[in-house]
Amino acid sequence: MNNTLCIDSQDISFESGQSIMQAACAAGVFIPHLCFHPDISPHGSCRLCMVQVDGRLLPACTTPAMAGQKIENNTDSLNAQRRLVTQMLFVEGDHICPGCEKTGNCQLQAVAYFLGLLEPGLPQMYPTRNIDASHADVLLDFNRCILCELCVRASREMDGKNVFAIGGRGQHAHIVINATSGRLKDSALSIEDRAVDVCPVGALMKKHQAYQKPIGQRFYDQNPIDQKGDANSHQRGEKT
Repeated sequence: MNNTLCIDSQDISFESGQSIMQAACAAGVFIPHLCFHPDISPHGSCRLCMVQVDGRLLPACTTPAMAGQKIENNTDSLNAQRRLVTQMLFVEGDHICPGCEKTGNCQLQAVAYFLGLLEPGLPQMYPTRNIDASHADVLLDFNRCILCELCVRASREMDGKNVFAIGGRGQHAHIVINATSGRLKDSALSIEDRAVDVCPVGALMKKHQAYQKPIGQRFYDQNPIDQKGDANSHQRGEKT
């Protein structure tokens, strides 16, 4: 059987069991995303990877690749929807890029540049959220969390700890720390945990390591997020 699908008029081969996102990543085709990680089970929470599959709007990260699929990814209408979602993420939290240690290594920032966003475009909400600096090695800034649930899934699937969960619903949804006190210092989190490394923004940060690589020399400073292979290697923690 010929395992080939078509994304934006480009024929792509895929392996049985792959999702559209996995097939696209393997072929070096960039589909915007924030909650997808190549080593973690897909969740489909960020909705940035929505594509038109044979006329149907579906998330690329959870939709199986099937032979003969005709997929539209880089279209004006899809990118307009992605810009709106990205704008909402910026204004719903504290994402002031020039003052963030993650700048240049932030996937949210890189996606915004890819989509042509240079300003929020929506009223800032200025939420009042806590910062948990109780852990000796890791800081959690709730203001920057985008609820991608990567840390939740990484802690469960890769670290075997279940340190994080999501509590609340709608605009009240938030990260929960599985400790009696609700603080990082009383959790099983370790600085070596993959849950710390997979955060695509500046919500989970390792302490005592700020600005080891100067701004201007960081990953997305050198490699646009849609450059073939780079986004995946960065997510896997590979050096470039």
